[in-house]
Amino acid sequence: MRATCQRWVSETFWSTRTIRLTSQLALVLGLASASPASAQTDEIQVYDAAVAPVGAFNLTLHDNFTPRGNQTPEFPGAIVADKSLNGVAEWAYGVVPWFEAGLYFPLYSITGSGGVLYNGFKLRGLFVTPDAIKREVFYGVNFEFSFNTAHWDARSYTSEIRPIIGTHIGRFDLIFNPILDNSWNGFSKLEFVPETRVAMAVTEKYKIALEEYDDFGRISHFSPAAKQTHLLFGVVDFNTGLIGIEMGIGAGLNSASDHLVFKLILTRDL
Repeated sequence: MRATCQRWVSETFWSTRTIRLTSQLALVLGLASASPASAQTDEIQVYDAAVAPVGAFNLTLHDNFTPRGNQTPEFPGAIVADKSLNGVAEWAYGVVPWFEAGLYFPLYSITGSGGVLYNGFKLRGLFVTPDAIKREVFYGVNFEFSFNTAHWDARSYTSEIRPIIGTHIGRFDLIFNPILDNSWNGFSKLEFVPETRVAMAVTEKYKIALEEYDDFGRISHFSPAAKQTHLLFGVVDFNTGLIGIEMGIGAGLNSASDHLVFKLILTRDL
């Protein structure tokens, strides 16, 4: 889902052929690291500590389309964000009032050239305060473990640690997810990718919200401001009684971010 390019160069033998090969590799990696492109994601959502009812299944369909995005891949062979559609079916089961188990499958993309790609799958466990919607203050933590195809992420195995902190104040919701992305290559290389949501209930069924999605880079040393990504979304939520719908339009706040992104989330208890 959103990881930066990680590369290690092996010790070389100083022969003419090896020097030439090393130079070519350095050029490729240098171009990749200089690119403002950011990792794509299948899911654009701030978690609010809601879980499926105990003993019930829930299905959430995530889709996001980038009509104006970065045209340089994050790493060689990666999907280009511009004019791509990314999505996933998220299956969840309410185990107990404070724990929900989930499976993201399949993760998929439709590229700007029309290719349909399979991106892997994710497992997750969500631990929350029960009945979060009824609490003034709520919290939780979500753990995700991803199995990625080569064109989706530079690493085959990644994970996410997503704390959830929120409050309901009258008609307003304030929610913060200070996410850490883990590529399993050292604590210092965890990436800080927080998400924030401020929502207001217009009626019992309708909410409007502002959401911000950021990628500051490694916690040990944030990326330069010009290479960080920041997306601001305007969002509308409504519940028809049969299905929950969340629609949003996002705009990049700097040149490293995708310029325009649409998201659609459909949710139903099964």
